Amino acid sequence: MNNPQESFPRQYARTRRFTCGAPRDFRVADDGSRVLFLRSGAGDDPVHALWLLDPATGHELVVADPTDLGGDDPALLPDAERARRERFRESGSGIVAYDALGDLSRACFVLDGRVFLAEVPDPATGGDVLVAELECTGDAVDPRIRPDGASVTYVSGPSLRITGSGGDRRLIGGVSPTVSWGSAEFLAAEEMGRSRGHWWSPDGDHLLVARVDVAPVAEWWISSPVDPSSPPRAIRYPAAGTANAEVGLSVVGLDGATTTVDWSAGGSLEYLADVSWTAGGPPLVVAQSRDQRTVVVWEVDPVSGAVSERHRIIDDHWVDLVPGAIRWWDGALVTVEPREGTTRLVVDGLAVSPDGLHVRSVVGIDGDAVVARASTDPTDVDLIRVRRDGTVQPVATGGGVHSGAVGGGVTIVSSTGLEGSTTTVWPGGHEVASYVEEPVVHPEPTFHVVGDRGLRSAVLVPEGHDDSPLPVLLDPYGGPHAQRVQRVRGQFLTSQWFADQGFAVVVVDGRGTPGRGPSWERTVHGDLAGPVLEDQVDALQALAAVDRRLDLGRVAIRGWSFGGYLAALAVLRRPDVFHAAVAGAPVTDWRLYDTHYTERYLGDPATEPENYARTDLCVEAAWLERPLLLVHGLADDNVLAAHTLQLSRALLEAGRPHRVLPLSGVTHMTPQVDVAENLLRVQLEFLREALGLPGSDPS
Repeated sequence: MNNPQESFPRQYARTRRFTCGAPRDFRVADDGSRVLFLRSGAGDDPVHALWLLDPATGHELVVADPTDLGGDDPALLPDAERARRERFRESGSGIVAYDALGDLSRACFVLDGRVFLAEVPDPATGGDVLVAELECTGDAVDPRIRPDGASVTYVSGPSLRITGSGGDRRLIGGVSPTVSWGSAEFLAAEEMGRSRGHWWSPDGDHLLVARVDVAPVAEWWISSPVDPSSPPRAIRYPAAGTANAEVGLSVVGLDGATTTVDWSAGGSLEYLADVSWTAGGPPLVVAQSRDQRTVVVWEVDPVSGAVSERHRIIDDHWVDLVPGAIRWWDGALVTVEPREGTTRLVVDGLAVSPDGLHVRSVVGIDGDAVVARASTDPTDVDLIRVRRDGTVQPVATGGGVHSGAVGGGVTIVSSTGLEGSTTTVWPGGHEVASYVEEPVVHPEPTFHVVGDRGLRSAVLVPEGHDDSPLPVLLDPYGGPHAQRVQRVRGQFLTSQWFADQGFAVVVVDGRGTPGRGPSWERTVHGDLAGPVLEDQVDALQALAAVDRRLDLGRVAIRGWSFGGYLAALAVLRRPDVFHAAVAGAPVTDWRLYDTHYTERYLGDPATEPENYARTDLCVEAAWLERPLLLVHGLADDNVLAAHTLQLSRALLEAGRPHRVLPLSGVTHMTPQVDVAENLLRVQLEFLREALGLPGSDPS
């Protein structure tokens, strides 16, 4: 239970940004008989257990608790699992992922590198939960259950193994030190949303298995300066314009026999974006070209490995990989792609969702409809059902962000708004328990649409403020893939805390951010700096013209990751507008960021060097006139600390004073409680000093 006297920074850090205690990762049985999900036991407990829900009654039952199984020892967590969690920004522990049969009668998961198989009772008939630990190597990652429920495959080092009724044995791999089988490579996990590298056939006799060779990828090093006796850690990082890992795909039998699948079209398609092998049709492989302007959906002959083209999507800029989009529906192929300015649901080449409704992901197929998440207003994400005739039925709309899971006529609806979050089971209306703590701050953003481009913006001021002028703090992300201006409480908790310290906080989603369709997102093609910064400035000035509380003589900006890049860019290019900045984990030279993300927007640095030159902060270092604090985790393997260090070097060489805060042992997520808490306080004190503001955080 939260303490109302506790400071927000402490609560924010202790609750892992209010993710502890939230029910998540729902799966509904294909016959509607069961629901499985993950949840930790309290608002400050990061250790997740696997739960069973009876959709008919709402009754909940623990299937597997790490405490009972002797799991969740951080010292025993395999390095590969630690890396997997970093890729998916997983701040929890315990059972953080699972796989299950279609009817959810059995499920598998790993704890501390050990493999477990659970027998899940049917709530209607009762029975006991049975959990068995299976023989394994002790460093298991990414378990996948065989369709008969008797065996589980898992990744161990470079090999794919199988364990269960026949004991534990290697299925394939383990020959070359640079080759691994059965797992997703860095780019697939970090940028493409593909978390896995092996897929069972519906009959359980074969698997499609990815083969990854990282030999061509440049070897970079991450050191631990706080411990000079510790050797640096090698990583393979595919920086823009350099070689990617070589990814292959094979049909693998239970005897280890392999048949190669030639999905890359002779090398013209470099990215293995997705794979699906279900009873709904032949295996599907989704391949994307290096320039990302072409996506091909292949059907695979699992006997010969031959592929035949089923569908092709081409775009002059890039083709988005929409989560869950490519799948079978009663023999028809479902995709999501741009059509006449709208990201639409397409069935066998025919757009079925209406113009103006931007489909953001596909949740699943339920009976006669595709269940999807979509937006007409970017501040909301609706949950809808779309039939083949184009009929759209709302499931949960307006007032925030909605998501869900479906199966067998049962729908789980998770809704998050300005008052908090709820998860409800339909039919029946049973609410799933949540143990998330109530925040000690209470955001009250006002939403605005400003300027000729209709920029979505939000303004927050101190609780009970008297409408006098306030120093302004811009708090954006501002780049592709992420939004800040949504009717969701969690988007504004930190912003409200800064507001309560005496700021008017402004949050703006400019060009390139999602939710407004393909044309809006593609306006940053070739330039991740100019349009993004221009929108922040234009929105700020438009808001100040109608809100006298915004004092344009005292303006600061803070951000992390892309937001950190934007913050540093702001004080470098527009010191007339921005008087101080905090740049956390900023990309400073896009040539040091990965291929799949960077080349989508800026192209190949060898052929379009001007795009990289116009977005490089280091070449603009001599322009710095305002206070700048650079913050970076030294263990960050996504945006490496080299970004901040190179900018700092350029600033020093240009004679420009600045501050650098290195975070020893900290990754891109900043998961450590004390670090996350005090990082907020350090930023506040820097901003106060830089803007000449009195006072300090009394907590």
